[in-house]
Amino acid sequence: MTHRTTCTDTGAGRTGTGAGQAGAGKPDAAVVRDALGVGIAVGLSGFAFGVTSAGSGLTVTQTCALSLLVFTGASQFALVGALAAGSGPFTAAAGAFFLGVRNAFYGLRLSQLLALPRALRPLAAQWVIDETTAVTLAQPSRRAARIGFTVTGACLYLLWNLTTLLGALGARALGDTGAWGLDAAGPAVFLALLAPMLKTAAERAVAALAVLLGLGLLPVLPAGVPVLAAASAAPAVLFLAGRRTRGAPTPAGGAGTADGTHGIPETTGSGAGEDDR
Repeated sequence: MTHRTTCTDTGAGRTGTGAGQAGAGKPDAAVVRDALGVGIAVGLSGFAFGVTSAGSGLTVTQTCALSLLVFTGASQFALVGALAAGSGPFTAAAGAFFLGVRNAFYGLRLSQLLALPRALRPLAAQWVIDETTAVTLAQPSRRAARIGFTVTGACLYLLWNLTTLLGALGARALGDTGAWGLDAAGPAVFLALLAPMLKTAAERAVAALAVLLGLGLLPVLPAGVPVLAAASAAPAVLFLAGRRTRGAPTPAGGAGTADGTHGIPETTGSGAGEDDR
């Protein structure tokens, strides 16, 4: 008989509000501290964008409008970088669009995890980016996830737009942004948040394959496309892992089950069933 553990869950996936989470809560102050740390560290890289955008020929108004309305650093840098290299506006916008598509996948996950009221979802969608997603997914409960998402999003949005304005106004004074290294702040923080979450061999394999795909395809594909191609690492690794599991011999005394779980406990949702994961 297949052992199944069913617990009450509201679609939060790994982050839940079940009984198993009661003793594993994270203080609100700790969540706020972590979220502010990410927001401040990444928000400072808005200086680099402001300078780069002004150097590509955009006005201060156009630069600030990008940060206010687009608010996804990689896409913004891709856009102004392409314009600075002489690309047409439509080509530059296409590259930025492909990079921004990843946020739609983040939104699918966060919509279930945060379970925000419908009236707030369009507003929250503006803050669905790499950093808010990483902070949110790192939290042990829905309450902590909502706090982490809100504080990270608000802090980063305000600081990113402020530093964008300052960078655009002081572009000449700041000079070469490469000497400051501000453009590396965002990716560095995101990797620091991601690394501790890679706990299983499958997760590490997905990360490694995604890096290889992204770097390998970068010289031959348009901007943004390597990022989408790297996303194929997850289904590829899961497919291979599934084939390996199906091909493994069944332990003695366990002929498997009708649903192919081979008697492995299955956990639906989170909370009380998390000990069986």
